[in-house]
Amino acid sequence: MTKKRYKVETSCPQCGCSAVSHLSTEEIRERYGDVPNVEMECGECMIKYEAEMKTACPEWDAACRMKE
Repeated sequence: MTKKRYKVETSCPQCGCSAVSHLSTEEIRERYGDVPNVEMECGECMIKYEAEMKTACPEWDAACRMKE
């Protein structure tokens, strides 16, 4: 049985470059913790920015609500 994977997608507010990750529940908790906003770093312009989890991964937000 395969683990459920969630698509986390954001765009850099400075250059518009997008980032997409496909992560399991454990990977999301390990990488981002239990917060409503995630910190990202653009691979192109290297700016650090925050994205709301509810827009970066609506499926995760609806299913898990960052709690358990």
